[in-house]
Amino acid sequence: MGNTTSSAISKEILEDLKLSTKFTETEISQWYENFQKQCPTGRITPEEFEQIYERFFPESDAKSYARHVFRSFDTNDDGTLDFKEYIIALHMTSTGKTTRKLEWAFSLFDVDKNGYINKTEVTEICQAIFKLIPKEEQSKLPEDENTPEKRANKLWAYFEKKDNGEFRRRGNLENPSSGRCSGFLRDRLYYTIICSRPQQHNKST
Repeated sequence: MGNTTSSAISKEILEDLKLSTKFTETEISQWYENFQKQCPTGRITPEEFEQIYERFFPESDAKSYARHVFRSFDTNDDGTLDFKEYIIALHMTSTGKTTRKLEWAFSLFDVDKNGYINKTEVTEICQAIFKLIPKEEQSKLPEDENTPEKRANKLWAYFEKKDNGEFRRRGNLENPSSGRCSGFLRDRLYYTIICSRPQQHNKST
């Protein structure tokens, strides 16, 4: 069965994904089979992606966050995700190296894709993430981070920038052990959410 599934995906893409991710041929083939069942056209639209996240976060408003994640995954800006983009994105947000996770986190927060992050963009992502957090969990958050704005202030502090400053991608993601770069990854709540893998939910449905 493994060979049959593998033959459904082109050898070129399969080999490329094996080299660029830590996923095995069996894993890639299984995901491809599931991907084809859910997306017969071979591409995921923004609306379909939102539905995936809505199933993954059934008790929350996932639309805004899903829209931002989709933008960060759509590397060629064609408005859809093909299988290769999807798997590489999953690799970066889960089993990828710290630098790759940082690159993706930067892409997520760089809303206008200009190569810089500002506090307004951080606040926008925080607002989207807060919509994923159940109200009862929000009420248990510490006083200094129980709103999107307070959490944005805390995340922005990692960059050591003024409120009207900007954090540039180039030159700042090369040292993942630095406080400024690894702030997102040290923030347990946000790390858990931004690295959530909706395909796990899909495989179980």
